[in-house]
Amino acid sequence: MELFYASTENIDLQAQRLVLDGDEFHHLVRVLRKKEGERIFVTDGCGLCCEVSILEVGKTSLKGEILGHTSFECPKTGVTVALSLLKVPQRFELFLEKATELGVSSIIPMMTSRTLSQVSGEKVQNKLTRWRTIMLSAARQSKRYYLPQLSEPLSFRKVIALPGYDLKLIPYEGSEMPPEVECCGKQSIFLIGGEGGFTAGEVQEAQSAGFRAISLGRTILRAETAGIFAVAYVRSQLLKADSAEWF
Repeated sequence: MELFYASTENIDLQAQRLVLDGDEFHHLVRVLRKKEGERIFVTDGCGLCCEVSILEVGKTSLKGEILGHTSFECPKTGVTVALSLLKVPQRFELFLEKATELGVSSIIPMMTSRTLSQVSGEKVQNKLTRWRTIMLSAARQSKRYYLPQLSEPLSFRKVIALPGYDLKLIPYEGSEMPPEVECCGKQSIFLIGGEGGFTAGEVQEAQSAGFRAISLGRTILRAETAGIFAVAYVRSQLLKADSAEWF
């Protein structure tokens, strides 16, 4: 089953019609060569999945008839990763792709004391657009009905002040505490430092804000690897618990 994404405003359940445009239209029509009469599955990224028959293919969009729809419950387990912006953009983009495939709920690009890459102004919006495209492609490939949220870049202090998390963790090479924590059914956030990791002062600030310093092992992981590990760690717990979340 191939899955495509349409914005909520382009889906009209009452009229049983929807519109696909933008990158999804290009991928569906220009790459996959879908034609009128073919059936596809479309989600709004918020749990709705529609079976659709393509009615009309235009130059920049297509119209479809909704044959039926299903709503999937939002997962009770959530994992947010706040990852420092990285000097090599491709490494950050690799994290975006793999974390999305593994089931991350939210990603926060973060700026710490040692963050070497800084973005501002118009560059931020260009970056966010590119990052969302990468995440959308990964979500399509992995057939996710809930798209992960992507925040604008935030400072370290703003991130540690964010409310709404049951479990707050900061992997740190100075810690010897294994990540023996139960994440199922909780909203978790992991802070991942960039090149050079976190300063001792940042770790202390995070701990004062309720974060627990943990170790991801004796070897030092690259930032993007640590971020991927964090999401995989939560996913592995769901698999062990035989949970249907994210699947």
